[in-house]
Amino acid sequence: MKPFLHPPLYLLLAASVLAQGYDLQVKARIDLGQRVEQFRAVPMAIGSEVPHAVVAMYSADAEIDPNLGMFFFPEHTLKLAVFDVGGKVLWKKDLGKGVIPGVWFSPVAAFDLDQDGMDEIWIVNTTDPAHPLDHRDFVLEKRDAKTGEVKGQWKWPEPYPDQEMSRLFRHFIMGGYVRGEPVLITANGTKNYETIKCWNRDMSERWVYKRTPETPGSQGSHMSPIVDLNHDGVDELLWGERCIELDRGKLLFCADEQTWNGQSDIIEPILDRTTGKWFFFTCRESSNRRPPRVVLFDDKGQRVWSALEEGHIDTGWAARLGEHGRHVALGIKIGEKKRSAEGEHRVDVEEYTFDALTGEKIDLGFSVYTTIPVDLNGDGIHELVKGYFEGDGTLLDRRGTVIGNVGGASAIASKFTGDPGEQVLSYAKDGIVRIWVDRNAADNDAARARYAHPFYQLNQKQTGNGYNLFNLGGL
Repeated sequence: MKPFLHPPLYLLLAASVLAQGYDLQVKARIDLGQRVEQFRAVPMAIGSEVPHAVVAMYSADAEIDPNLGMFFFPEHTLKLAVFDVGGKVLWKKDLGKGVIPGVWFSPVAAFDLDQDGMDEIWIVNTTDPAHPLDHRDFVLEKRDAKTGEVKGQWKWPEPYPDQEMSRLFRHFIMGGYVRGEPVLITANGTKNYETIKCWNRDMSERWVYKRTPETPGSQGSHMSPIVDLNHDGVDELLWGERCIELDRGKLLFCADEQTWNGQSDIIEPILDRTTGKWFFFTCRESSNRRPPRVVLFDDKGQRVWSALEEGHIDTGWAARLGEHGRHVALGIKIGEKKRSAEGEHRVDVEEYTFDALTGEKIDLGFSVYTTIPVDLNGDGIHELVKGYFEGDGTLLDRRGTVIGNVGGASAIASKFTGDPGEQVLSYAKDGIVRIWVDRNAADNDAARARYAHPFYQLNQKQTGNGYNLFNLGGL
């Protein structure tokens, strides 16, 4: 194997991990007052009054997935709450039995669409709670971040009828910008039939994009990154291997359009800081068994490299784990995935890691399954928290050395408290939420540039939506 090359830009960062010890501490502890089996959270700002807050969705039911063999009837309701990063709970709301607990049924987003300086909270609700699967009564709902009060409801875009549950109940909410103007994006469906709608500031329809089984090219993904891929001031949505610009809903390209019509679990933008050029990495599931299974595309949808000829590549990420912060890409192959009231479990897991820009295979020397990238100490190089799927909360440095443990799964891994470095928000089944910081963290220039990037600011708020916890690792 060739040596792992380092871009000159990072030469001055080399010794920072070794020179700086970690001091992992709990900044805030929040007691939700109930058992928690599923939890997701989004950083938000409530104007200048509470610039660092979190909106959370949680339930005593484990994650409920619409997929066949994974759906089960909930026994508990879904809650919505907002707390500040000091641990003060500002409000809680019970969404009632009409809202099914599960990220695909019930995403949550924080986005300042009306540009009043305060994020609004956006969820999917229903006007007919007696019939929680009747999509005809679903609504896009806006809530006030200060109080939780409902500020408006708009009919959720009609999905195509006569679909399997696993295809029908897949909901996304996210924001983006068109030359500085905010727009809201809602989407439903990720397989065969898909509807994406763009909303203006006044909640009028800007455009609608639809995909049917007759549409050539890829299906949707479990991730939905928003990125200005071509640096023209108009954000694009990466919807699977499709690149859709947000101004008019025009398809700029569909990568591998003639050779791939399946679903990709992971769509991860990766920025080459030496050139300023975007790439994106994809991990493909088994709905279509054609090779390759992992691919890196450039900003025009052309293949840069590909690997693996077979298998369901269920998850993955990009992270700055290489020497001096060079990107590594991960793909996780699984044999089977099971989800029930007892939670989620994967079997026959195999890990594959690559130099993200060349595709060269890399042996990290330790397991990174269940991890999420996070730059705890602010040196521009990622640590990893085992906070996803069956993860046990262990924190590792980029060489696999154990730093500590956050005591549960992770719902946020980004800079959301105003403290140096990035932070981790963890939650335990006893309903205790903790915000973890490295008290020895000190942000360098590379880290500060990363936090200030428009991609970071926007996609940091997608953690209540799909599987976007990994979205920032490619920056």
